[in-house]
Amino acid sequence: MAVACGLTAALTLVPLSRGDIGPARVSGAGSVLPAKADTCRDPEASLPPSTADGPAVAAIKARGKLIVGVDQNSYRWGYRDPATGRLEGFDIDLARAIAQDLLGSRDAVVFRAIPTNQRIAALENGTVDLVVRTMTINCKRIRQVAFSTAYFQAGQQVLAPEGSPVTGYDSSLKGKRVCSAEGSTAYEALERQSFGAVFRDRHEDSPQDEDVHTVPNQLDCLVRLQMGEVDAVVTDNALAAGQAAQDPAVTLKGRPFTTEYYGVAAKLGNDDLVRRVNQVLVDYRKGPWTKAYDRWLRTVLPGISGPPAPKYRTN
Repeated sequence: MAVACGLTAALTLVPLSRGDIGPARVSGAGSVLPAKADTCRDPEASLPPSTADGPAVAAIKARGKLIVGVDQNSYRWGYRDPATGRLEGFDIDLARAIAQDLLGSRDAVVFRAIPTNQRIAALENGTVDLVVRTMTINCKRIRQVAFSTAYFQAGQQVLAPEGSPVTGYDSSLKGKRVCSAEGSTAYEALERQSFGAVFRDRHEDSPQDEDVHTVPNQLDCLVRLQMGEVDAVVTDNALAAGQAAQDPAVTLKGRPFTTEYYGVAAKLGNDDLVRRVNQVLVDYRKGPWTKAYDRWLRTVLPGISGPPAPKYRTN
């Protein structure tokens, strides 16, 4: 199998752009999302768009840089081009569009690489202003962070070697070693229904955690698969399609077994920033979204006619 490009299994936050800008400590005075799990019916509904500046947007403008948590390991979503050293991908294009709107320049952005399991913590502790990192909106997460409207639809699916007996998210996983990223919706799915798969490390959530079945960065699962340490991977089909493009010896198995939507995440309470991102997405859906899809995703994830329609809250 081919070696996955751009692997950086960093366990801590890695600043990708230098500069004396300080942390992204912005906090608005807006209302916090009331989202108890037992009353959550439509987690994709976000705040209506607005161009008005509030305390969070004002803090970003005063700093002169937007700080965004991204991936640098996901081919075609957020990865470092080995030829140029620049971060590229669908999520990177969206982050630059937000910087353009807020600060007048696509380059007025600092990218910080964050593992899957640190996306929420990075927002809560003020390390980043936003996370644009294939982050699924769901009822559990809207209690922790504030999401924009959805900008992409995906679904969980199984990735395995071409000749594997694994046929999908089904009983063929029994006894198989399965990898997923810590803090991911794939791991949560395996917790609910594993079909007898081995998906936890022996010393899970301890200092001795082996990081084989559950890993900090999703691309690490592809490496584990290539090394023969696991038999299959469960992840978003949007990410898996990029990994299959990197390594033709692996393929998507079965069909997606969930419907999930990616959103841009902000710290709870930064309502003015969420509204501003939603305004950016209004314009982004009219043309730039398709341009980015054509450039990054159409060849590996064909058949998508456009972005999800936005949903807004009425209260």
